[in-house]
Amino acid sequence: MKKIIIVICLAIASPLFILAQSTELVVKSSDKGLYLEHIVSPKEGLYFLGRLYNVHPRYLARYNALDISKGLVLGQLIKVPLTDTNFNQKTNNGVPVVYKVGEKEGLLKISTVNNKVSMENLRNWNNLGSDNVNFGTKLVVGYLVSNEMKAAAPAVVVEKKEPVVEKPKADPPKIVKDEAVRTVEVKLEEVEKEEPAPPPPPIVVKQLEKKIEAVTAVKMETSPEGFFKWHFDQQSKQQKVSKDETVTSGIFKTTSGWTDAKYYLLIDGVQPGTIIKITNPTNDKFVFAKVLGQMEGINLNKGLNIRISNAAASNLGVTETDKFIVKVNY
Repeated sequence: MKKIIIVICLAIASPLFILAQSTELVVKSSDKGLYLEHIVSPKEGLYFLGRLYNVHPRYLARYNALDISKGLVLGQLIKVPLTDTNFNQKTNNGVPVVYKVGEKEGLLKISTVNNKVSMENLRNWNNLGSDNVNFGTKLVVGYLVSNEMKAAAPAVVVEKKEPVVEKPKADPPKIVKDEAVRTVEVKLEEVEKEEPAPPPPPIVVKQLEKKIEAVTAVKMETSPEGFFKWHFDQQSKQQKVSKDETVTSGIFKTTSGWTDAKYYLLIDGVQPGTIIKITNPTNDKFVFAKVLGQMEGINLNKGLNIRISNAAASNLGVTETDKFIVKVNY
């Protein structure tokens, strides 16, 4: 009887144990970009994982070369892509995603292999005093944006920052001072706190106003080409534009781009996150779009080199809904 009870307890505890193991999200990388690994537990399918990691189940199936109509196998390894939809590297909102430091890797190398995340963010998120990091250390390199994951797996890694907050509370060394000396010091501190900061010179104010006007003008001029124009300019400074091709394109539907001018495309052989300039040769209109992923392995994409979002196609003045010709530069 005792053996039966033990077996039942283990069966109940097993899924909970697997969930506890998955609370630490360790980032991996491949030619398709950054991703996470998930070991399939009982009653988990692509739709469940899609909700858990904030990824469309069809995209998850394509990324893993799986048939979405078929179920997953217990213990199966699923790669979960990290995109601009579910991966935040600007703020600390979400579930921490960590990177295991390799041999002779400094903060610059770690930033480079993780989507060039800001080195300042790496220092702040991990309480680093220098850019030297020990081999095997796990550093937070971004945050998974998922309400489901946040509820199921609390941000354990963030707790490492608590000692930094508590440091100022440490008792200072006891120094015996004369009462008169302490009184003078307190009065000096009060005077320094109450002294107002001097206003900026008029010349500085005018310079700031001109800069604000210039930035506003640039935004107004570049807005028709899309949100990612500035990113394309920065990308071009780091690596010169070398690709200039005429390709056959199709369209995929998405709600993005209509109000925020964020345009996207699918293309094989290009790193996700790359910004590409797309031009309509019939009217010379162009937009800047971010690569979401690959097209290979899908029958509907035969005869096409790329697919662009419907908002991008609309801004290019494309009227065809099946196939059309565009130029790409990246």
